[in-house]
Amino acid sequence: MRKFLFFTLCFSTTFVFSQTKPIDSLNSYKKRVLESTEVDFLMSYYRQDGNHASVTGGIGNEELTDITPTFVVAIPLNADDVLTVDAGISAYTSASSSNLDPFDASGASGNGEEEDKRAGAVTGSPWVASSGASAQDVWGTINASYSHSSDNRNNIWTANVGFAAEYDYVSAGFGGGFTKLFNEKNTELGIKGQVYLDTWSPKYPTELDSYNEAGQNLNNGFFSNIDILDQNGNIIDKNGPVVWSPFNTTLIQDKSRNTYSLSLSFSQILNKNAQISLFFDVVQQEGWLANPMQRVYFADRDNYYVGNAASIPNYATPENTDVFHLADDIERLPNSRFKIPIGARFNYYLNETFALRTYYRYYMDNWGVNSHTASIELPIKLGLGKFTFYPNYRFYNQTAADYFAPYETHLSTSEFYTSDYDLSKFNSHQYGLGFKYYDAFTKFKIFKFGLKTFDLKYSIYDRSDGLKAGIISTAFKFVLD
Repeated sequence: MRKFLFFTLCFSTTFVFSQTKPIDSLNSYKKRVLESTEVDFLMSYYRQDGNHASVTGGIGNEELTDITPTFVVAIPLNADDVLTVDAGISAYTSASSSNLDPFDASGASGNGEEEDKRAGAVTGSPWVASSGASAQDVWGTINASYSHSSDNRNNIWTANVGFAAEYDYVSAGFGGGFTKLFNEKNTELGIKGQVYLDTWSPKYPTELDSYNEAGQNLNNGFFSNIDILDQNGNIIDKNGPVVWSPFNTTLIQDKSRNTYSLSLSFSQILNKNAQISLFFDVVQQEGWLANPMQRVYFADRDNYYVGNAASIPNYATPENTDVFHLADDIERLPNSRFKIPIGARFNYYLNETFALRTYYRYYMDNWGVNSHTASIELPIKLGLGKFTFYPNYRFYNQTAADYFAPYETHLSTSEFYTSDYDLSKFNSHQYGLGFKYYDAFTKFKIFKFGLKTFDLKYSIYDRSDGLKAGIISTAFKFVLD
């Protein structure tokens, strides 16, 4: 399963007041919200590894690589209005996702007519990446946002719309917000609403999909010429009274997955050195919230396999390279989820060289997950402010969801179940080091664009369940002369 780490580049603008003057005075001047077009190019490379793949029921290879190029273009429409468009892709390869059809590793693609799909020819393993279609994919997104600032720059209205697509879902989103500045712009209040309307194009584990396509008959389709093994490695009689079958043959009924969020924020400049900000969100999700790609195995049902019988005793270890456990069911979760994150930031300017940035967030939801996030960053300015190094650290821990259990420990009497370790109990540490270059005069040019900032950051991520990752991110900001 994909894990996501996010890299965001923020920019700020300076505002001045506009006021009416007598006819014989100097003409009033209102500084533009954005002086000229700005272009950001962001790129990240992410790599992870672990041994709790959710597609294969909580065990297996989690190796994944992801490359994410993104362009963000901010265009001043006039002195008060800015249009921002960002577009990007995420191209990934995933050992875990590839095992949606683990039998592609042996050359069998799931076509029941293939000559080489005979007894003993088909193997698979949660520890071996398959060559199936789900081994790699490209996620794409495009978003447009509009902001309008009042003449005195104390009121800012925003609106946005976006679209994203991947091979198993599409998503459309829209929202809007309002920000109010007062107390000589030392205080800021904001409210924002957002809606995401997603639609699944569901992909299922190949054995479950094939079973339904064959009319639930093990003598048809994919399984027609494949031996199925019991826990002891014996070939079962497909016409006998005891055979493999999915626990629940009903797959996705509701293909929608909708998210509604409301965000409130407050920011206060305490003095010339300190600033604090608070935020509070409420998020409601409705629809099919489980991932249909993710298998679940029950402790109270017999086990059945395809592949090499000799590897069954070592199934849950990387030593197993050629046998696969047929799924009991897919992940099933409630069709609604309510989330509340509450957080704060505190930034302190120590001197011309050092600053301190801190962050804390508490999260809770009605699935039983509670989490704490804390981070600290220490920007260090060098070279008359043009160069900044910023070491940073982030700590995270969470409780397990009510519906989580490891591989083959769920009971079939449960209504909801998942073996996705993103919903397990764990803690994590992330260590990073960044470098930023800033040039107010944009001396370096590419065509008519001057380089305003360059940002490079590397982070390593270590999770208590064995997941480890690294990400390197770059960001370039160009300004049109």
